[in-house]
Amino acid sequence: MPDSFKIDAHVHVFTTDMPLIDNPRHAPNYSFTHQQLIATLDENGIDRAVIAAASPWGDYNDYTLAALRAYPQRLRGTAIFKRPVERIVLEAMSRDGFVGMRLPFIGLPKLPDITTFDYRALFCRLADLDWHVHPHVEGDDLPKILPTLEACGVKIVVDHLGRPDPKSGVNSEGFRALRRSIDKGRTWVKLSGGYRLGPQAKQVARELLRVAGPDRLVWASDCPFVGHEGQFPYRATIDWLVDAIPDATARAKIFGATARELYFNGE
Repeated sequence: MPDSFKIDAHVHVFTTDMPLIDNPRHAPNYSFTHQQLIATLDENGIDRAVIAAASPWGDYNDYTLAALRAYPQRLRGTAIFKRPVERIVLEAMSRDGFVGMRLPFIGLPKLPDITTFDYRALFCRLADLDWHVHPHVEGDDLPKILPTLEACGVKIVVDHLGRPDPKSGVNSEGFRALRRSIDKGRTWVKLSGGYRLGPQAKQVARELLRVAGPDRLVWASDCPFVGHEGQFPYRATIDWLVDAIPDATARAKIFGATARELYFNGE
């Protein structure tokens, strides 16, 4: 695989006719189709991408499924589930390119209890199928959910640099919990959403590289930047990683090789 090989590990696709949940955090009034995604990847020299399920559309995973079927060589996806899911359903979704489940907990007044049987049984099924769980929470909530996920043996992929507390950053309890989870060997982190953290984002990325190494880190754009539309050209997210991770060898793994193993089974 050439050093130029790149995988965007966090993108969204949606259309205006998709059903929104009640009181969504965001309600985009435009479409970003899978055709637009592929065109964006091609324009920026990106080989593949992973679609992250987005909370505004809840467990309406239908359009992600359509995208995966349209571009099976280039796309993988995560899903949101609102209820227990039988193994036979998960196996069928695996064949279509789903590789993980997202927990859309950010912004909720109270975290759901993931220690219940329904959650734990689902996590164990995901572990059996080699899927990952993708928690969407603020960094301060990571200590509340990581132990349960770890106990179920499922792979964990944390987005947006772990979203550490802006004031305490790498010294926050959430970031310390993330470090402990990485040390246990089944947790990865997306170097994405740097614009959400402000000036400390590059420091956090470099600290993650120091404690986790490039084999536990993947790059992602967060395209099309829902809630921040028009503020960040796609190319800026590539340039950000080049600046944040000066080591070219480590950067090449973060851009592509690690994500290729994690999401595409090395293919």
